Amino acid sequence: MANVQKTIVITGASSGIGRATAEAFATHDVHLVLAARREEALEATAAACRDKGARALVVPTDVTDPTAMENLAAKASEFGNGTIDVWINNAGVGAVGQLEDIPPEAHDRVIRTNLIGYMYGARAVIPFFKRVGRGTLVNVVSLGAWAPSPFATSYTASKYGLRGFSEALRLELVPWSNIQICDVFPSVIDTPGFRHGANYTGRMLKPPRPLYDARTVARAIVRAVSRKRSRGISVGVVAKFSKIANALVPSLVRVVSSHGVRRYLDNAPKVPITDGNLFEPSKGSMSVNGGWRGLQRGRKLQTGLLAGTLLIAGLVLLQRARER
Repeated sequence: MANVQKTIVITGASSGIGRATAEAFATHDVHLVLAARREEALEATAAACRDKGARALVVPTDVTDPTAMENLAAKASEFGNGTIDVWINNAGVGAVGQLEDIPPEAHDRVIRTNLIGYMYGARAVIPFFKRVGRGTLVNVVSLGAWAPSPFATSYTASKYGLRGFSEALRLELVPWSNIQICDVFPSVIDTPGFRHGANYTGRMLKPPRPLYDARTVARAIVRAVSRKRSRGISVGVVAKFSKIANALVPSLVRVVSSHGVRRYLDNAPKVPITDGNLFEPSKGSMSVNGGWRGLQRGRKLQTGLLAGTLLIAGLVLLQRARER
């Protein structure tokens, strides 16, 4: 990216992966356009990026509003002297609970943010890409696009749908060989999102181990953009294991996942039910990391070995089934 001025739009830029990605791209030759619902948190991200020499524009935006997304693209183009080089769809929310315990409007909000919001983002920026014949759209997805999550049905539906959307859009853009669609599939990342999400279980939620630093995802996104890689990129060994294991031995993965989540919820402390940040912007810490990784020391290797053992066991079972 040296000596070439780039205009980069990032949604969900107020914390977590979005903020880490903004800071990773922040150099003197970059125009950053930062979007999220909470302006104060965006300004903090912008200040950190300006300290690194980047120009940064804050545009408070709700990704579920198509008009707001078109406005974001228009302002980004104006800020970037008529062009948008990179658009990173990253904003996301979650709701945890049994299907019938999560209100219909909560399911709707998850789908609208995680899937429809990405579609609105692509719809807003693709005309700018076509106008100049180039551009890169990055969709930050999740390992949840390959492995379903019990008690997170709408979240899983949004991620599976997003993977299909990217594949269809990639085919639609075949005539424009210089317009790239890149999907990024992070493992479980240590972000403030776990404290901000909706919780309808009545039990304290903690992210499963191992956890990865949001900056690891940010570096992967920077590499993907600089190398113009259009295929999917998995970040973290868990995402890679999940994809392979769910393809080869889905029944084993689902039994283990369902049992593990239910066992955790049965023993977790009780907490109030909350809508989290579904309908209002996140409050509290808006940093890059959520502070969970300091609590997992000594478990990362153990969890990685468990994942590897499950995969190997699954492959053995598959081979035996074929022999029968």
